Amino acid sequence: MEWIQFRIWFARLYRVDLRGRERVPETGPVILCSNHESMIDPWLLGLVTLRPIRYMAKAEFFRMRLLRPVMEAYGTFPVERGTGDRSAVGRAQQLLSEGQALGIFPQGTCLPYRRRPWLRGAAKLALAGGATIVPVCIIGSERALRPGKFKLGLPRIRILVGEPIAVARARPTVAAAKSLTLQIERAVDELRAPYGPPAHAWYPDEPAA
Repeated sequence: MEWIQFRIWFARLYRVDLRGRERVPETGPVILCSNHESMIDPWLLGLVTLRPIRYMAKAEFFRMRLLRPVMEAYGTFPVERGTGDRSAVGRAQQLLSEGQALGIFPQGTCLPYRRRPWLRGAAKLALAGGATIVPVCIIGSERALRPGKFKLGLPRIRILVGEPIAVARARPTVAAAKSLTLQIERAVDELRAPYGPPAHAWYPDEPAA
């Protein structure tokens, strides 16, 4: 009940315009894949369905004494980024096999580098388990909590849910994962197209490989 009340409060605070919510399957393994423009995006993504959404979060957050209880309370589990963390991947696969919903931000960071390539993790999970992928586009969250150069605001935020992508179980080869990742990225880009690029204070350099 507290989580539902929080969703209502959050939606009102940012006057959220949510479209396509009915496209999220009510049961079965689902991966919600969204663009990532702000630290508040996981809470915004949580508005698209009443289903509990599980997230991977970088392990550094779990080493912060005050933040760890919050992360655990919302069902988040840690991942050591850049290491091919098999434990985190195994946990994600288990959750999908139980028919749960995962939220993944394939860009990997909300920091405003102009080039943030979409990573293949969500596609690999979907292929390995046969999960449905739902592309989601969040518009305006960078104006609510700007990453990089910290700034707060109360913009109206749009959340657009795209058509589900049914993924049959298959061997998650590099080629298959690349193709599916490109399909997800294009679906999110199409949702975003009428609204233009995010209003970031862009970083001049790309993140280190």
